[in-house]
Amino acid sequence: MALTDSYIQTYGQLPEVFKRLAGGQAPDKFTRQHLKDLGFSSTSFHAVIPLLKSLGFLSADGSPTQRYHAYRDGSRSRAVMGEALKEAYAEIFTIKASPTSADKTLIEGKFKSAHNTSDRVAQLMSNTFLALLALADLQSEASSQLQTEPPVENAAASKPPIPLDHQLVGTKPTLHYNIQIHLPATKDVEVFNAIFKSLREHLLD
Repeated sequence: MALTDSYIQTYGQLPEVFKRLAGGQAPDKFTRQHLKDLGFSSTSFHAVIPLLKSLGFLSADGSPTQRYHAYRDGSRSRAVMGEALKEAYAEIFTIKASPTSADKTLIEGKFKSAHNTSDRVAQLMSNTFLALLALADLQSEASSQLQTEPPVENAAASKPPIPLDHQLVGTKPTLHYNIQIHLPATKDVEVFNAIFKSLREHLLD
């Protein structure tokens, strides 16, 4: 179960960081120089790079991943971030399926116990997570999966039933008889012979 220990002290600037990340061209390698080129020259932003790696936006060598490129699609960015958070902060989602800023104390406690950090560092980790959470949609992935492919219906089952009066149109009615014969309690064979002879003459011929 994952719970990243990456955090950034300038967490309030994360919305702007990801806005510029999405609006710019993806580099071959995401370096500190690229951060400067995006307008984040302060050393306090260096922690963005390990944070992007923990979110799966960058590979170990700093190369942008498929998730990085997917985030640059504005129609998918919030869903991509939601998917990244569920992976990088999985342990938080086990204790709170839909965490909010109201759960800040609970989240800080989780970081503190998991990473044996000070109160200050746990607060920074929690604030980083909550800043990212504001950029995410935790529900869109599930809803998109539900609508990926419509269910295939059985062709016969999908046809509406034919009304009974329509079924009978053009059909010649037929009558069926059920004849029951109660034989007398006798051992005289001639009695039975007479009964079956009468049936043959009146019903079968």
